[in-house]
This record gives sequence, structure tokens and C-alpha cells, in this order.
Amino acid sequence: MKHSEIKNRIIETASSLFYKNGYNVTGINEIVSEAGIAKSTLYAHFRSKEDICIASLRFKDTNFNKNIEEFTSSKPEGKSQVLAVFDFLELFYHTEDFNGCWSIKTVSEISGDNVKIRSEIQEQKNKFIQFISNLVTNNLDSIKEGEINSLSRKIYLLYEGAVVESSLHQADWPIKEAKDLCSILLKKITSIKTD
Repeated sequence: MKHSEIKNRIIETASSLFYKNGYNVTGINEIVSEAGIAKSTLYAHFRSKEDICIASLRFKDTNFNKNIEEFTSSKPEGKSQVLAVFDFLELFYHTEDFNGCWSIKTVSEISGDNVKIRSEIQEQKNKFIQFISNLVTNNLDSIKEGEINSLSRKIYLLYEGAVVESSLHQADWPIKEAKDLCSILLKKITSIKTD
């Protein structure tokens, strides 16, 4: 097996275990066993569990970004494309893999002084806000820069709240309510492109 294939197997295995069981509960031995590799092989690719965590967060983020971009861009321009982030979340909720937000789960398990993992998660969340900002910019006419940032952050908070609460309540109503609230926000912007 190629070097890159082994590394990817470690990342995918760790990513799945961290998301399902939690970062702190998942040990190196479990990752090694599930990946079907020797411990020395794991350490040839990663110096620490923290490094594996960052690689797994990046793996999850890359897949998330690709999937949500493809999903939203397949919707008609305008309000529908902005609201599609919630449709995407609802579809994800109804998969058997849904277990809340991997980033929030991870950050809740690390110590407050773990700057490396926290910074990675903050960077990913900021990138998601920028993605929402691009959706808003491309789908709303005559909106000022300051309004774009404010609206994008509000949509982000609705989305993130819906992820957490749908996981907590084991129901999709938080996603539907967040989408409804987002729709109300968008109606306040009078010059929405035609759906």
C-alpha cells in the first residue's frame, strides 16, 4: 500500500472514530486496530494524537465544503440558494452518520489552552462564514458590505444552532425552525434576486 493511502486510511479511520465516540475516548490503540496498521506505521505519519485530530478535522471540512458547495449551487439563484444550506443540513441529519457537529464536539473535549486544535476549528468556521457570505453576495442585490457580514453571521449562527439542537433533541425541527427564521431575515432584505 502506498504511503499516501496509508496516511489517508489513518485519517479516515480516526475521523470516523472521533466523530462517533469522541476525541478523548478514542485512543491511539483503537485507531491502529481499526485501521489495520502497526503503531509504528501510525507514528511514521503523525507525531501525536493532536496531529491526527487536525488532519481528521481537515478531512471532514474538505468533504463538507465540497458537498455543501455542490448542493447549494444546484439550487436556483436567489433565496432558494441561500436557504439550501438548511436543506443540506436536513439531508445530513437524516443519514445514519449524523452525530452533531464534529468541530463543536472536538472543541468541547479539548482543554482551553489547546490553541492548535482550537485555531484549526476557528479557521474552518470562519471559512464557512465566508462561504455563506459568498452565497449572500451572489444571491442578494443592493446589499451593503456591512449588511453582508452581519447577515452571513446570523445565518451561520442559525445553522450552527440547528446542528447542535437537532443532535440534542434527536429531531429535525430545529433545522426547519432555523430555516424559517432565515427566510424571515431574507424577507427583510427587499431586493432578493428572483427565485
